[in-house]
Order: sequence, then structure tokens, then C-alpha cells
Amino acid sequence: MARDYYEVLGVPRTASAEEIQQAFRTLARKHHPDVNKDPGAEERFKELNDAYSVLSDPRTRQRYDRFGDDFRQIPEDYDERVAAAAGARGGRAGWAGGGGGGGGVRFRSADGAGFDGSGVDFEDLFGGMFGRGGGGSGGWGPVPGADQEAEIQLGVEEAYRGGRRSITLGGPKGQRSYDVTVPRGVVDGQRIRLAGEGGHGSGDGPPGDLYLRVRIKPDGRFRLEGRDIHVVAPVTPWEAALGATVPVPTPGGTAKVTVPANSSSGRRLRLRGEGMPNPRGPGGDLYAEIRIMVPPEPTARERELFEELAAVSAFDPRRPR
Repeated sequence: MARDYYEVLGVPRTASAEEIQQAFRTLARKHHPDVNKDPGAEERFKELNDAYSVLSDPRTRQRYDRFGDDFRQIPEDYDERVAAAAGARGGRAGWAGGGGGGGGVRFRSADGAGFDGSGVDFEDLFGGMFGRGGGGSGGWGPVPGADQEAEIQLGVEEAYRGGRRSITLGGPKGQRSYDVTVPRGVVDGQRIRLAGEGGHGSGDGPPGDLYLRVRIKPDGRFRLEGRDIHVVAPVTPWEAALGATVPVPTPGGTAKVTVPANSSSGRRLRLRGEGMPNPRGPGGDLYAEIRIMVPPEPTARERELFEELAAVSAFDPRRPR
């Protein structure tokens, strides 16, 4: 599992330079080895420095966004080489879209645009660009293959559990299948690395890697915020007024939450550690939001009791408190 620099700093990929700087300063103060004596603080601080050194520089950040962790291995004149190679072939480089049964997987370009795959063989393009064999590297010597990236869509429950999954990716030369290990607790935006499954190297250079960018599919029951999971806890008026223990769904099964007496709709109940697992530290939390529900078709007795309550109660929710 490749560690994403944005995840290291705890910022979204759309974060501004000021947000990146602020996040680094906050985390650096917390994890600096001079003030944090935790055995892992030094490594964490180095990781933060590495992430900040890349994301704080607009140029290196742009290259990181396009090429991923191995952006340093991509030649500076990459765009010119691709344009020249594609122009010579009269087409556009890239894998064609579509999953061919891949369960929501599609290839995209490094800048986020979809590929049309018109007339250009991706492997031939990169093979010709960097050369194949010892004599075709154009003076570069052994050049590692370019990393490639695809998207894989996962349901919340699948991301929560992790496990093995078979996927099929479509390209100009047909389909390729992979057995992928989905880490338990993977979240939206993280990447799964398939070592050696990227572009061909040249001059005895190793192949690049294939990164699967995780996208969590919307779910009607679960809403994710980072590793925190938000669910709705439907309760009856009397459960909200008197208190109760009610079941709520989680990606790992059913959990129980205690609804305090005198709870109103919108109140959130926290279940610590019941959110998405985190292989590197504490997991997220689960928040159950109370939603008071009334009987859709009350019986005559239920209506009578509601009318009795309305007659004796002085409670007015619209009155300022």
C-alpha cells in the first residue's frame, strides 16, 4: 500500500498552498523528535518532511499529481516525448476506457482525463519513447518503466472488510486480469500498488508499477468522512423521550447504541473505534444520528394517546429556550 503524501499531511488533493503549510506546521510540532519521545516519532517526522518538500513546491506537486510516487524517475521532457511519439503515430497515447467486467474499474490519464485509445498502442508508445533493449534508451541508460494508474470502485462494506478481489482492465491489446488484495479499512483516494505491472522499462530498466486509486461508491446507509462513518438511528417518539437501546447498521454488522432520555432528532451518538479500520493507527468512529419517526398509520389507540399527550403537555419546540 503506497502512502499518499496528501494523506500524510491530512489534507485533500485540492488543498491550497497555505493549507498544506499549516497542516505541516501543526503535525511537525506534534511529531518533532525533540518534543515527541515516541519511538516512531522520528520516522513520522521524516515522512512529513518528505511529503511537504514535494507538495509545497508547485512544480514537484504537479509532477507528483500526474505520475505518483515515482515521479522523480520520469524525464523532465516527458510531455515533449509523448507528444512527439503520439504525433508520429497520428493518435493519442493511453489505455482505452471501460472495464470489460472489471467491476467499476477504468483507466484514466495522469491529468484525470479519460482515454479514447484511438490508434495508439500504449506499450508501443512507451517502448518506442524510451527504447527497448540495451541500445534503444537514447543515452538515458536503463530507464524504469512509467507508473500507470487506474481507478477501482469499492462499496463501503468491501472497503471496511478488505480481502481478495479479481479485476479485469481493458486496454488496446485486450484485457488483463489481476488478483488484488484490498487492505482492510482502505479509504477514498488511497492507492493500492501492484508492483511491476506498469509500463515496460528500457535498457534493463525495471517495469513501472500499476496503482489502483480507490473510489468509494455512495451508499444509502453509510456516509464517510475520512475514516468516520455516519449512519441514521431511527427511534420512536417514546424511545427518544424515555431513552432506549437501539440497533444501528455498521459495515461490519449491527451495533447497539444507547439513546439518552430526552433526545431530539439530530443528536449524534458516538461509538468510538467503530468506524473504518486503520492499519497504521486508531480507526475511525461511528456517529449515529437520531431521527425520530412516527407511526405512518397510527392505530386508534395510538392516536388517542398522542391526543392525550398534546392536551397535557406544555412543551413548545418553537418557543426560544
